[in-house]
Amino acid sequence: MNEVLLRSLTPSVLGILVRRGADFAAAEDAVQDALVEAVRVWPADPSPSSSSSGYPIRDPKGWLVTVAWRRFLDATRADAARRRREDLVDEEPAPGPAPAVDDTLQLYFLCAHPSLTPSSAVALTLRAVGGLTTRQIAQAYLVPEATMAQRISRAKRTVSGVRFDQPGNVATVLRVLYLVFNEGYSGDVDLAAEAIRLTRQLAAAIDHPEVAGLLALMLLHHARRAARTAPDGSLVPLAEQDRGRWDTESIAEGVEILQAALARDRLGDFQAQAAIAALHADAPTAEETGWVQIVEWYDELARLTDSPVVRLNRAVAVGEADGPRAGLAELAALDDSLPRHAAVAAYLHERDGDLATAARLYAEAAQKAPDLAERDHLTRQAARLNARRCR
Repeated sequence: MNEVLLRSLTPSVLGILVRRGADFAAAEDAVQDALVEAVRVWPADPSPSSSSSGYPIRDPKGWLVTVAWRRFLDATRADAARRRREDLVDEEPAPGPAPAVDDTLQLYFLCAHPSLTPSSAVALTLRAVGGLTTRQIAQAYLVPEATMAQRISRAKRTVSGVRFDQPGNVATVLRVLYLVFNEGYSGDVDLAAEAIRLTRQLAAAIDHPEVAGLLALMLLHHARRAARTAPDGSLVPLAEQDRGRWDTESIAEGVEILQAALARDRLGDFQAQAAIAALHADAPTAEETGWVQIVEWYDELARLTDSPVVRLNRAVAVGEADGPRAGLAELAALDDSLPRHAAVAAYLHERDGDLATAARLYAEAAQKAPDLAERDHLTRQAARLNARRCR
């Protein structure tokens, strides 16, 4: 409970410190110190009715602002001039309710600072505002964790002392929101609903087809979330999901938003991804999925992004539209070190009837899986095929 509460309050507390004059790197350090202190002293269940030993649980945000600001002042006193130190002390906010202002989306734009490259801005925002770990960000970017840690450290040094009065561009913010949603949708950290909320805010403020495309994509994927796992927590592949558990209202909203965006004839990669998701959502059964159209949309997406991950997913679609051997031919042109390459190869070999190769590849894919749920699913697939071969 504490972890969820602290995660939800972090962006707003960070925004308050930045608005009060703290540079970003120092403000982030101060907020992290305050979170550690909260974990140490707050009761296990910070319910509104609980209050013990004088801890202001009735106003956790105000408590965090006060502690974070004091930690910032302590750090500043170590190297600041006396006059500046006294000015900051005078600005110290009094304990009590903090302003009910949601600064999260503003912080996303501020972190996308013009002094940073887009990739560094995304990494810094995911770490400082999105709440993702360095490991999670590294997995999203397909780079080693040490490489991502260095990238984030360089970004912090670049913006250290910079006044955050030049917000970044929309494209960078969209990329961050997309990655936050993907991490939340994976189930490791539940950030999907927050990403949708912020994208709705952005769509209301900015009339742009790619913003609408991203919102449609999130809604269409989120609509299937309840069906993605079985009661025991195991993953359920898309083809086996109970479509009666899909959120039809979210699907209808996502399709409507997407159609309006596509009508403006300014195609971007988020709109193309949303179109693929809409074709999956529109199919009454897995067998009725419009795979030929999906391949065509993957062609558009590959043209827009030149992403090897897109080409990997396209190989699956080709395997469904034109047969598993056609999919394997597409797969042969891709680097076999790509994440989930072995899993895709296993699936296509199974559909082609080569159960021995498929079982071996499922086991290999399980060893490389990024999380426990996926590893268990792939292990079960290998065991299922090995059992079939022994009959």
